[in-house]
Amino acid sequence: MKNFYDYIQKQRKLLINRKGEIMAFGLKREELDAWKEAVNQGEIAFLTHYWIDDRFPGATTVTKVGCSDMNKLIEWGKKYNIPAQYIDNRSGYPHFDLLGERQREILTKENKLNQLARFEKAGK
Repeated sequence: MKNFYDYIQKQRKLLINRKGEIMAFGLKREELDAWKEAVNQGEIAFLTHYWIDDRFPGATTVTKVGCSDMNKLIEWGKKYNIPAQYIDNRSGYPHFDLLGERQREILTKENKLNQLARFEKAGK
């Protein structure tokens, strides 16, 4: 885990929330903007980034699966047995957060494992 934290400390790509807290890191503003645009257009969009939260020890990345079409997002969640109650809509971009093994499992099934692999390679 030390290598991961060393790598993170060298990163300059941080997204800060309104409270001044780090909310995401290891991605480019263009990637976030593209994800937001896809979500706004009603697409099922994936965005993976580094993420640390004391509530989830050991989780170093999160994948946000978003879509502005709530029915479409709910149906996508049902496909993976993720209840609609887990949709996070506080940011105005409705999404599910995927972590850990479930993240890997779903990204593999969606043929999006490259999203996660990019961060695993960088952190080693």
